[in-house]
Amino acid sequence: MPDVLIGSYSARFDASGRIKIPAKFREAIEQKYGRDLFVTSLSDESVQIYPLSVWLEMTGLAAEGAVHLRPDVRRFMLRVNRNGVRLELDPKGRVLINQALRDKAKLGEEVEVVGLSNHLEVWNKDVLDGVLEEKPLSDQDLESVARLIPRGKQE
Repeated sequence: MPDVLIGSYSARFDASGRIKIPAKFREAIEQKYGRDLFVTSLSDESVQIYPLSVWLEMTGLAAEGAVHLRPDVRRFMLRVNRNGVRLELDPKGRVLINQALRDKAKLGEEVEVVGLSNHLEVWNKDVLDGVLEEKPLSDQDLESVARLIPRGKQE
């Protein structure tokens, strides 16, 4: 499945605040989703880069009617859109991450770009290592994840 965003790669910001998306991720994004992106932060620990079609499907509130009037949904939309921005991969595979998002996620010049199936997360390497150490996977976590995995046909 070449169009799935999995794995982790190091990357660097240029002087303008652009990050070059690692080639394997860039190819997968362009082939499956196109060049339109939505860049935001859900928790301030990292920056998320969503193909625009994934973001729109994930936040497709129109199908639910006036769900955007719910206080929790409204808070979510305010948070992600406050510093979020719709962008396009440039011809060199770079995307601008605004200063506010870089500051909140403590992103320096060198970062880790992690694929999470249909979107990317950009992390400060030290922060990521700390989160993974502080919250290791438990047996209960693994059991919960296993229940989410669809069972294939037995042949």
